[in-house]
Amino acid sequence: MGWFGVVVLGVTVGLVGWWLHPLRRASRARLWTAVLAGVLGAVLARMAGNLTTLFHDGGTLEWPVCTAVALAAVALTVGMRSRR
Repeated sequence: MGWFGVVVLGVTVGLVGWWLHPLRRASRARLWTAVLAGVLGAVLARMAGNLTTLFHDGGTLEWPVCTAVALAAVALTVGMRSRR
């Protein structure tokens, strides 16, 4: 998975994560914020994995790790921006 794949994965996780988040309606987080959090989460996960040599380009561990970190970033961003 190249950098283009990481960005597409981050955008997809950001869109779906924002849409499915239970606090979406009570949140001040906009769609672009969730997409940006997803992309940044996926990019940071890939960079950290490459620096620690956890996975190589296109490795099977790269997809689930990048997806999980991007989803966690979106969930935290939308959840922290919710009105209480």
